[in-house]
Amino acid sequence: MVMELRQPVSAVRDVLPYRKPKRGRDFWVKDDVLPDPLGVYERNLAREDWTQGAPWRREIWPGIRAPHALTPEELAPVERWICEQAGVRALKQEAPAQGSLSHNHVQVVGEMESTAKPHVDSLALCDFAAVIYLHPKPPRAHVGTSFYRLRLPGGGLGGNVCPPGCVNLTQAFGVTKLPANAWSQDVEVENVFNRLVVYRADFVHSATAYFGQGDRRNKRATALFFWKAVR
Repeated sequence: MVMELRQPVSAVRDVLPYRKPKRGRDFWVKDDVLPDPLGVYERNLAREDWTQGAPWRREIWPGIRAPHALTPEELAPVERWICEQAGVRALKQEAPAQGSLSHNHVQVVGEMESTAKPHVDSLALCDFAAVIYLHPKPPRAHVGTSFYRLRLPGGGLGGNVCPPGCVNLTQAFGVTKLPANAWSQDVEVENVFNRLVVYRADFVHSATAYFGQGDRRNKRATALFFWKAVR
């Protein structure tokens, strides 16, 4: 659920609060999260019910996606762990008024198909988002998930959290788009096979980078999740 923004950096106003992303408070990491990660990876790669995103269709999201990445039995312990770590009673999905929410989707994206696009997820639909890295052997570093803060005119650094009362960055800034160089990387969580990364949806974040060309087996593969919290 990427909200792209584009406006000259010189016109950017810092309307975002800043809080340094802290593991255990703003994001959570669990390694070896799935008991059979290679089986999940192979099962998803073999499917044929993919939907294409950018650059093939006019979609905000890149690459290809398919639903039901994890079975209910695989997903349940993941959600229990998140509830314990984040201190919430349960996790649920909000039905969007239009479009679709790509919860529990597998996504495959190659290096020619997209770049980092810092964004927040729609706060009307989710409080937490997450990825599970599914590629068994990422070929290089810095292809995980990063958190970003605003780069201000003059070179200073600004905020990184969507302010209260706004459900996305479009509302916060009052413009539709900002250039990619309006953001500075702050914290990165590396891509490690079978690692779960959960984060607050109101923190500006993005895939750090994508990798691979040709066959989907060569490309960055993740399972995606979006939840509203039941407190």
